[in-house]
Amino acid sequence: MRSRVLTFPDALGLRPTPDRVRETLFNWLGQTLYGRSCLDLFAGSGALGFEAASRGAEQVTLVEKNPQVVRALQDNLRKLGCGNVFVRAQDGLEFASRDAHRYDVIFLDPPFASDYLPKLLAILPQRLQPEGVVYVESGSAIEIELPWRVLKSGKAGQVHYQLLGLSSD
Repeated sequence: MRSRVLTFPDALGLRPTPDRVRETLFNWLGQTLYGRSCLDLFAGSGALGFEAASRGAEQVTLVEKNPQVVRALQDNLRKLGCGNVFVRAQDGLEFASRDAHRYDVIFLDPPFASDYLPKLLAILPQRLQPEGVVYVESGSAIEIELPWRVLKSGKAGQVHYQLLGLSSD
């Protein structure tokens, strides 16, 4: 899917992950994601989930509640012909609270003005494979507490981003 352009609406709060940040993230994750199961909560443009699919992820679930954005994700999914990507029209916190699947990689980019992040970080250990990781994007630095540990972190403009794993303690 290299150099394919995704189209998405100009929806309130939609902030696609900047190219430079996305490149850094996939360098951290490794160039291939073969056999991995990925969850993109608050998918927005779907750029992270579609990138994971293009790098060989076995399954990618995109979760987005904005109906206009969901339609754009479904349109992009049809254009790209990804049989391993699934779109769920649902709130990310609600989906994470009810989904029983375990993922190798979870992309977490909730609305910056929301209180979702602490709630999600409390739920996600049960949704993660033992060696799995969670990528977090936020509008400010966040305090990471056990059972999480920061594997990598960076900042680009107003975006703070971290790769988290579960602590072995």
